[in-house]
Amino acid sequence: MAAKKVLLLCGDYMEDYEVMVPFQALQAYGVSVAAVCPGKKAGDVCRTAVHQGIGHQTYSETRGHNFALNASFDEITANGYDGLVIPGGRAPEYLAMDEKVLDLVRKFSDAKKPIASVCHGQLILAAAGVVQNRTCTAYPAVKPVLVAAGAKWDEPDTMAKCTVDGNLITAATYDSHPEFISLFVKALGGSVAGSDKKILFLCGDYMEDYEVMVPFQSLQALGCHVNAVCPDKGAGEKCPTAIHDFEGDQTYSEKPGHDFTLTASFESVDASSYDALVIPGGRAPEYLALNDKVISLVKDFSDKGKPIASICHGQQILSAAGVLKGKKCTAYPAVKLNVVLGGGTWLEPDPIHRCFTDGNLVTGAAWPGHPEFVSQLMALLGIKVSF
Repeated sequence: MAAKKVLLLCGDYMEDYEVMVPFQALQAYGVSVAAVCPGKKAGDVCRTAVHQGIGHQTYSETRGHNFALNASFDEITANGYDGLVIPGGRAPEYLAMDEKVLDLVRKFSDAKKPIASVCHGQLILAAAGVVQNRTCTAYPAVKPVLVAAGAKWDEPDTMAKCTVDGNLITAATYDSHPEFISLFVKALGGSVAGSDKKILFLCGDYMEDYEVMVPFQSLQALGCHVNAVCPDKGAGEKCPTAIHDFEGDQTYSEKPGHDFTLTASFESVDASSYDALVIPGGRAPEYLALNDKVISLVKDFSDKGKPIASICHGQQILSAAGVLKGKKCTAYPAVKLNVVLGGGTWLEPDPIHRCFTDGNLVTGAAWPGHPEFVSQLMALLGIKVSF
């Protein structure tokens, strides 16, 4: 059967996670995803926004990554796709006033194709008139619009709330992604096998924002049990993240990312309890590589032959742990020195999204490689998505 094709409806200042996590997760599962924005074409960029609650009366907003579109809005039709995903953020406010957008959404709705919309994305559904007598949830501030449009409001008791009504899947925020993406895959006719796995994420302050959340939620959406730990922190504590992007300078830029919530205590971690280890990049690996307990943990996974997936600067930790000897691997190009001095055989990441598997080791160069990175880890773990 031909791969499923999905359309992702984008706009400037859509929420950073709410576009990239489903975009890369679905590709990792073998789904073809076309990301489009009215007035823009393939190769153009949409700016994104980081929205999070930090104790004020509403969420804060800071600048996110720049998201590259891979298709042109004026060249797509609803007939060419099996489903539609609508991220939230501020983009839906103006997309909901675009008649071409509304017409597109109505065509997906009339054809009863799966539509998955998160957070403020439901403003577009309301404007398109497709929520009449449909049960929906959303970010709470969207309730008045949905009710006025004739929807049956489903109160989000947590920000991880998802609601399904026929072909319509709605969610409150990016906290919903594991269930949101899982429900969408199921609506596309997908099924997951081999996902009864436990996976550990090795986190630290100023790890790269995408490089922790995209694989974390992608694996959760498959049904894996995923824990995230950081030295000297416990479950429920947070790690600030960094947004590393390519904006025309000689090296990547850095902006503040989301705060990432840990799920377990580092002190109680035992490698024997997990099937695989994931190491995000960013700036955290520089100091984590100096931590003897971190090095011991990584060696334990390596000695047991368990899958280790490391991306970008994460290979600084692998090099320090001495587990790259005799291994072929890649990394962010500036980390080549660490790889070579650590005894690894350098594989050039050309293009930057290339990822490689050597035995139990999966390595990637940067977050654009997440679809390959997650897919190759899935292969090592025996996880399959079928449609």
